Order: sequence, then C-alpha cells, then structure tokens
Amino acid sequence: MDDLRYPISKFNYAGIATEPDLHTWIGQISEAPGKLRAAVHGFSAEQLETPYRPEGWTVRQVVHHLPDSHLNSYVRFRLALTEENPMIKPYREDRWAELSDARSAPIEISLDLLESLHHRWTLLLGSLSSAEMRRSFQHPENGLITLEKTIALYAWHGRHHVAQITALKSRMGWI
Repeated sequence: MDDLRYPISKFNYAGIATEPDLHTWIGQISEAPGKLRAAVHGFSAEQLETPYRPEGWTVRQVVHHLPDSHLNSYVRFRLALTEENPMIKPYREDRWAELSDARSAPIEISLDLLESLHHRWTLLLGSLSSAEMRRSFQHPENGLITLEKTIALYAWHGRHHVAQITALKSRMGWI
C-alpha cells in the first residue's frame, strides 16, 4: 500500500464473527508480542528514534503505544464481562505517546508488559462462551461495541503496528 499509516490496510469488520474467525484472531493476539519483539530485535538507539513514516511516531513510541492501547482494551473486556453494557472512558493515545516514558523509556519494559498482558488476555479470551463473546460496552463516540468486534480490532491492531515497523525496516534496508 502507498499509505504508510496502514501497511495492512485499515481495520474492516464485516459484522460477523465465526468460531474459526475468533480462534484466528485470538491466535493473532497471542502472537503479537513475539512478532513485535522480533520486529525490533537488534534496533539501535537511532533506529528506535526513527519515525515509521514522515510526521509519525517513532518506533519507540509505537512499541510503548501497544501495551498502552491493549491495557485499555483488556480493562474494557473485563468491564463488559462484569457489567451490563458499561460506558467506557476513551483515552487520548496521541497525548499518551507524547509523555516522557513513551518518548524515552527502554522498549524492553513495554515488550515485557505486552507479553505478560497478552498471556493473561488470551487466557481470558480462550475461556469465553459464545454468549460472553457477544457482550458489549458503550463507547462515548462509537456507540455499542461487542467483544467479538473488539477481538477482531485488536488482532488487526497488533499486526498493523508490527507491519509499520517491518515496512520501515524494509524501506530503510535494515533487514
């Protein structure tokens, strides 16, 4: 694709989640931490400070963004499973990415956090019944969102950001 923001295309959800789809997406969520770790393996400090696209986040910010985003999603799952259509609080990911820890902390912290979070999250996801998968939460801007759709979104989200990094590596000849 020509749009460096979306190397695997924008998220698209058909509104139907089959059991094989859910199994695939949960597998992708499970694999995301290892794929991210592999994508940034051996990066120098200079490479970590390289934006994945002009006017985009640096690789370091992308790495720190993943656990920030996925922690928020994990909490939303737990709320949806324990409350009836709870109203969730969105967060300003652009502002989180500008905080000092996202701009300067060692990436190993977030790689480890994402690995632990995804281990716990996939244990939860694997235990859900079909009825639980259809539970939902209310997003103040996007309305009612099911857990099925959210699983699809976060399977895409991990692949999306790993692809931004691997596309940068390829363009820069770092592979």
